[in-house]
Amino acid sequence: MIEPRLLMRLEQKKAQLDVRPLPAAAVRRLEEQLTIEWIYNSNAIEGNTLTLKETRLILETGLTIGGRSLREHFEVINHKDAIEYVETLVAGAGTASPPDPVTPFHVRQIHRLVLARIDDDNAGQYRTLPVQIMGTAYQPPEAWQVPALMQDWGDWLSGPAQALHPAERAALAHHRLVAIHPFIDGNGRTARLVMNLLLMRDGYPPTIIMRVNRGQYYRILAQADRGNESPLVNFVGRAVERSLTLYLTACTPQMEPVAPEDEWITLREAARSTPYSQEYLSLLARKGRLEAIKRGRVWYTTRHAVTTYRQSVSGDEG
Repeated sequence: MIEPRLLMRLEQKKAQLDVRPLPAAAVRRLEEQLTIEWIYNSNAIEGNTLTLKETRLILETGLTIGGRSLREHFEVINHKDAIEYVETLVAGAGTASPPDPVTPFHVRQIHRLVLARIDDDNAGQYRTLPVQIMGTAYQPPEAWQVPALMQDWGDWLSGPAQALHPAERAALAHHRLVAIHPFIDGNGRTARLVMNLLLMRDGYPPTIIMRVNRGQYYRILAQADRGNESPLVNFVGRAVERSLTLYLTACTPQMEPVAPEDEWITLREAARSTPYSQEYLSLLARKGRLEAIKRGRVWYTTRHAVTTYRQSVSGDEG
């Protein structure tokens, strides 16, 4: 289900990360940065209006931001608490052989932290009321079905899902959890936390669904609701690759200037020296066929990545 070129890059970068000594100070700084981005983007996808800078201030100083609701502040603090809980589960899995499976109990504990002080009555509790997801025709299951469906989710995760690639397993676990919609509120945040819990237990860095990709994210979730899960798997796979790239870049000593073919350049610049248009390179990047990273709304790639793609196409044709 993962695009073959993307899968190859994920495995290559994961292997590089596994064998590369990671400077403790660099890893600590990167983890702090990613935690703030994770909290900001996950909350912003759900409508939180705090900026990235304001999110950082709340986490680092405890300041209250004027003009922002108390709920929005709690969403930041709660998300940090939930991440810390996820990290304890990841650390615990590293000492168990085989590691304990992620279960519906863990999902409820994560949700309890996500909704603490916002809705204590429903925090960590399955919904007992029907829900409607705004902006989509998808109708979640009836409330009385939720406990059994969550048990099925846990059985699938500890059974058939173990045969999947970690990125595919995390993406599908995320979607199936959202589709059940087990809670009255906080399902999206909880599902993304669970997705990262699964990835981190498999040795991957935390992965961020960016706020700027919110529209695309919702569209591919809707496609998955209709049975087409491949776009979501590849969307998550590209996000996983971004995190792997960030870790490898941050943890690689820079003893000399980066070679021109390895410099990150815009797709517009990359298109000048190829037979491809900027629009076609953008399509390749979105599908995971071309190694690329998105910064804000702009895609970047390298000349080496474009050359690798051209060679792979020539090989396919041969």
